[in-house]
Amino acid sequence: MLAVDDTPSYLMLLNMILQKQYAVKAAPKGEIALKIVRQDPSAVDLILLDIMMDGMDGFAVCRELKADPATAHIPVIFISGKEDGEDRKKGLALGAADFIVKPFAADAVLTTVAQQLPG
Repeated sequence: MLAVDDTPSYLMLLNMILQKQYAVKAAPKGEIALKIVRQDPSAVDLILLDIMMDGMDGFAVCRELKADPATAHIPVIFISGKEDGEDRKKGLALGAADFIVKPFAADAVLTTVAQQLPG
């Protein structure tokens, strides 16, 4: 699993929530996330992706992932501080599997992730 967020505290929080059940890699930027995924697409089974980041935003990262046959199958769950219906709609239209709003509860993250990963 890859967590992508330009706020270090959110990356730490996601790692703390998920590390007991999943192996989590972290990326502080969209460009770095793409590099990690493209190096070994089979090593990433899910991406938790912040929308609003400096540089390449989450929508652009998702668009590139879904356009590449080697990475299109990887589920993307957007994480955003905006509870804007338009952002949710745009993310799902780009191929995202789900959407989590910040601040998030640990059980909501775990449940959403578990729904996307095979047992």
